[in-house]
Amino acid sequence: MAVITKFIVVRDGVELDRVFADKKEAEAYDKMLDAAQDLALLLKQGNFQTGVDDKTIYEVSVYLAKNAPAVAQILKSIKPFKPASPPPEQAKPIEDEPAGDKRKSRESKSKAKSRAN
Repeated sequence: MAVITKFIVVRDGVELDRVFADKKEAEAYDKMLDAAQDLALLLKQGNFQTGVDDKTIYEVSVYLAKNAPAVAQILKSIKPFKPASPPPEQAKPIEDEPAGDKRKSRESKSKAKSRAN
């Protein structure tokens, strides 16, 4: 009698149909599925105006995750894109105190100095 060890990836309490003979392969497959899930979430959060259903988004995400080295090589050559920032608001000059208040401020400062002397 032979004993065979099999590794099965379980996601959300469901055993997947792939069976692995090597633990490292099973863990790599699980990590790939995690990456695909993260990619799908990223795509769903995007402001796309398309009618792409969740199944298609997931399939594209799995494809990108399976081909991660090629995708990384393609994306490696681009610089991070910063979305256009809104135009800066025109800086309003800081308004000085009204002329009458300036005189009062100066008078109160003079009185404070003369009291100190």
